[in-house]
Amino acid sequence: MTGLFITLEGSEGAGKSTNLKYIYDYLVRVGHQVLQTREPGGTPLSESIRELLLSHDYDGMDSDTELLLVFAARAEHLKKVIIPALKAGQTVLCDRFTDATYAYQGAGRGIDEQRIADLETWVQGSLRPDLTVFLDVPVEIGMKRATNRSAPDRFEKEQLSFFDRIRQGYLQQTLKEPDRYRVIDASVDLAAVQVQIKSVLDQLTDNNQH
Repeated sequence: MTGLFITLEGSEGAGKSTNLKYIYDYLVRVGHQVLQTREPGGTPLSESIRELLLSHDYDGMDSDTELLLVFAARAEHLKKVIIPALKAGQTVLCDRFTDATYAYQGAGRGIDEQRIADLETWVQGSLRPDLTVFLDVPVEIGMKRATNRSAPDRFEKEQLSFFDRIRQGYLQQTLKEPDRYRVIDASVDLAAVQVQIKSVLDQLTDNNQH
């Protein structure tokens, strides 16, 4: 693999969409050939799985089914999009990746971490992101932003306690892998968030030039 693999994580209302565009524009500006994608999704099949996962038609979906669907979408995404782009030397910028699975299906749904780790190894081999930017925002602030945005999907209608577990799950992961993770305080205004992100990207760019 020669390309850079960058992922953006954050729970509901953290500002991922706006800041994904900011990161994309920054990387293009400094000379990266960037492929932007998302999870679940990124291929026609994976997007269809995304629709199943978010739809209220399946509100009673079993947690194991949810987990396996997420990894089915990821397997297709990796084989058809992410790995070919990285091999071609492109920078892949992905809206969510496996860290979201540990947070949502692990911490949120209560699925044992080892089961997720086994699927991660099976589907990804040794591939892990080079950099993960985590937009951290207190649950109450994030949910207030999210409800002002659009009608809630199957995940967004969960209780606040679910999202609190997700946030704690993400924060635990940042402690386990401090070299990969960069935590951004996303509770402040957008300009202040992007100052933090720019600092992370400046550092990444400097390191890649040496």
